[in-house]
Order: sequence, then C-alpha cells, then structure tokens
Amino acid sequence: MIRLSQLLMLALLSLLGACAGLPPRGEPAASTAYRDTAGTALARIAAASRPAGETAPSGFRLLPSGEFAFNARVALAQRAERSLDLQCYHIQRDEAGRMLLRALRDAAQRGVRVRLLVDDFYAAEIDDLLLGLAAHPNIELRLFNPLPLRRGAPIVRLLLSPGNFQQMNHRMHNKLFIADNAAAIYGGRNIADEYFMGHREANFIDMDVLSTGQVVDELSTVFDRYWNSEVAWPLQALLPPPEDAAQARAAFDEAVRDAKPVMPRYRLDPLGHTPVEAQLSEGRLVQAHASAKVHADPPEKATVRSLLNKPTAAMQGLLDTMQTARRYVAMTSPYFLPNDAAMQRMRYAGQNGVKLVLVTNSLGSTDEPLVHDHYSRRRIEMLKMGIDIYEFSPTHAQRSLGFGSFGQSVPRLHAKVAIVDHRHVLVGSVNLDARSAIGNTELGVVIDSPPLAEDLSQLVTGRQFANMYKLRLADDGERIEWLSTEADGRITATSEEPAGSAWLRFKLWLLSLVVDERLL
Repeated sequence: MIRLSQLLMLALLSLLGACAGLPPRGEPAASTAYRDTAGTALARIAAASRPAGETAPSGFRLLPSGEFAFNARVALAQRAERSLDLQCYHIQRDEAGRMLLRALRDAAQRGVRVRLLVDDFYAAEIDDLLLGLAAHPNIELRLFNPLPLRRGAPIVRLLLSPGNFQQMNHRMHNKLFIADNAAAIYGGRNIADEYFMGHREANFIDMDVLSTGQVVDELSTVFDRYWNSEVAWPLQALLPPPEDAAQARAAFDEAVRDAKPVMPRYRLDPLGHTPVEAQLSEGRLVQAHASAKVHADPPEKATVRSLLNKPTAAMQGLLDTMQTARRYVAMTSPYFLPNDAAMQRMRYAGQNGVKLVLVTNSLGSTDEPLVHDHYSRRRIEMLKMGIDIYEFSPTHAQRSLGFGSFGQSVPRLHAKVAIVDHRHVLVGSVNLDARSAIGNTELGVVIDSPPLAEDLSQLVTGRQFANMYKLRLADDGERIEWLSTEADGRITATSEEPAGSAWLRFKLWLLSLVVDERLL
C-alpha cells in the first residue's frame, strides 16, 4: 500500500519528470497466427479428445489449481511444434517467471516461432531477461503501451514518464497462452510464483481455462490484433540491442538455468482431473465440449479517447450475459467496485426474481485494501437488496485445504468468474470495477456449458463456502455480521470486521480522499 505522503510526493515529482519521450517505433513487420497446424501433435490430441458424434465446436477444462495451471503451460510449450503466442500483463523475476521464459527459449531452439507480448508497466523489472530472450533465434518480443522512463518502480515510471498520463495509465490486463493454434489457456493468472502456489508469504486462488477447437482460432485472431497494433512496440525500438548477442544469450541461459517452480503435489486437482501433462502424454484431454463467445477489448482502448468513457467489449459482453439471467447469477470478483449503474442493474435483477450471489475478498485476504474500502461502503445496500455476499477467509482456507496446501502463506482470491442460470460460465481477466470497464484492456470468454457450470459451482459456491464469511444484516438492519464455520462445525457470528482495525480504517479513509475510485 502506498502511503499518503508517497502519493503526494510522486504526484509532485510527476510534474518535474524528464522531457525525453519514446524513440521512433519504426514499422515492425506484421505477422499472424499459423492456421495450417492440423498436423501438429497438439492438434491431433485435440481432435482425439472429441467424443464420437460431438458437434460442439470447442473443448474446455477448468484449471483451478495453481500447480496444475503452471504444469499445463509448460506441457504445451514443450509440445509446441509451430508456434507459441503469449500475451502477459506481468512476468515476475522469480521461479515461475524464469521457468516459463526458459520453456519459451527451449521451444525456439526447436524451431518454434515465439511471439511474446508483455504490458510495459512491470516489464522494466525484467528488461535484461527480455533482451537476453530476444537475442535467441525464432523469438520476437513486443511491449504494450510502453512508458518512456525505463528505470524505477512501476508507479514511479508511470508518474514520471512525460506525456499523457491518462493514456499511459491504460494497461493491457489480458492473459493468453496459445500453442500451435491448437490449444489455449486464458483466465486470471499472471506469471509469478504467487499465482502457482509457489510464494512463501501469499498465494492467489485463481482460475484459468484450457481450450481446444474453434475458440482457439478466435483467440489467435485477438492476439494478432494486439500484436500488430500500433500500441505494441518492438523491444528493440525501446532498448538498445546487446553489443554481444552471444553474451546476452549466455547471461539469459545462466539466469534461468536453475528455476524450479512448484509442481503438482497431488495426483488429482480439486475437480478430480489428472495434470494436463499426463493427459497429453496419454494422447487425450478430458474436456467438456460446448460453444463459446470471445469478448476482447480492442487494443486501441489504450489510446482512443472515445473508448475511455464507457465499458468496452470485454466488460460489456460479461454484463450482457449476466443480464440474460432468469434465475441465478453467482459472481466471483476479487476487486468488486459497483457504480450507481451497476447497483441499479442488481436491484432490477433481484426485483425480477434473479438470485444474486457475490464472492469477493475480505479485508484479511485482499492485496488491495483501498479497493476493499470502497466496496465496503456498498455492502449494507447490497444486503438490503437481497444479495448473498461471501467474503473469502484466509484462515478458514488454510485450515480446510479445499483450495490446496498454503502452508504458512496467506490465501487470497484472484479469480474472475461468474455462473449464469447454471448454464453459462464467464471467465477471463475482467474485474467488476471501473478499471476493467474503462481503464485496462481485458479478455473474457462466455462458455455455454451446464457441465462446466456445475464444476465451477462446486469450486466457488459449493463446499467451499466453508472457506468464507457469510455476511448478513444485524437485527437493527444497519450493521453487518460475519458468519463463519469453525473447525468443529459451529457457526459463529461477529459484528467486528475480521482483520479490521481502527488504525487501518483511518489510513484507508485518508487515502480515499486523494485516490479517485476510477484509478483503483
């Protein structure tokens, strides 16, 4: 959390920032996804995984386990024969980040074309790794919406970079991994240890989907649009290439040599599935087959002013799907900031018989306390509207092991999913907040699959409610009580917010005076 004094100092420094802007972008060569990949091993496995007589165009598997989700990415990278296309918001210089970059290098050394598009907000932290990776043949890197300043912490780079602050504050939040245009992974996970159960202090509970079939081709079209966008800059246009390419390659190889992220410690994931690596080795993926619709923001959302004032494709697609509900909507959003219009939509849905369930972080599990503070101001109103609110309990999740073994680390919720009428599954990078609606670019996929909806229900609204606080109105109707299920099965209630304190509430109040909710 940034202190108030830090925010004020950074705001002052931003007025005194350096004058240098971005260098010329040049005219990088356009490229598109390979479409003639039916003969690759991954395409053959995808075809073999389709049951006889199945007419649904795409296959889907939920990846709720962090270890299994990382295993799936590495397994696809190791089996790719033609191409790997990756779109990332954040790649960390840790075990998971270095291991994935190593897998990309290994694929390129086999002759696989690798295209890696990374948002620039955090990219300066790994500039040397990116330069070393790009020095290998068959690899091309581009940075999305780059900042002129290349040194310092991300928030410092943003504030001190000369130019249009509003434009530079629009980041590419999409996450996409495509192998041979035959299999794709998308969802909420960045590439860092805490998304794959490898961090000592805190780990995120998140959700990805592994897909095959028609939807992959649509996702490849989305990637191509971003890759060839004027907002995507070749790495070499921003950073001087190394004087000695061989030395840069050697330095990269040494940096990633010993990376060892957490690998699956269980034979089965929470849904009873074996790792993707094992299923690929057997030549058949276990998937639900269904139709789906891709909702992707245009890359121009970062630069075209007319796109900055209303929800664009990703958010609008999810809202439109939720508005089709006749009976039930369950929303899981780690950062939930409903505006007045969203509150009115929820009120209207409730008045028309739609049961609304919200799962979000508690104050004790969130990594963004200021976001939680703004959301908390709407809780009593939402409870009065009849919305069921559940807040994630890190202590209960540690005890139950329902989401995996966290050890001494703090479990935090990061999944962005929804279930509509026990039929439609919504998954992607979209948070239900203003930043996703009018700030960052996002990607969401709506899958029409009752079996997949049932699987997701088991994870977020079934037995896992034991890992959460259920909120209810106190007898006076103006206060909140938090109900929790103890280890012995007892239900306890408290009117004191778990993990809250008077000092923390005071600090959040001060910060809320200077930080616009649209920036959260």
